[in-house]
Amino acid sequence: MQEVRLSDVEKRVYQAVAALEARGQVPYPDMIAQESGLAQDEIHGPLHMLTEKNLLHREDSPMAGLDFGPRWCARQMA
Repeated sequence: MQEVRLSDVEKRVYQAVAALEARGQVPYPDMIAQESGLAQDEIHGPLHMLTEKNLLHREDSPMAGLDFGPRWCARQMA
């Protein structure tokens, strides 16, 4: 299996998503920013890069009328 290289910011964002999920919290962008210690506008690039690297996936809100933005979920490693 190939190792995926992550920037320091990508690591912080990934760890924030994983920590939120471990606590049973929904990893919305504002929560990810708070958990990672980054500003909300600083996490968008890393979120998309982690998705391209197949480490995160985006889920849109399943409830009509209750859209708090996309959720970002960590992929389970095999």
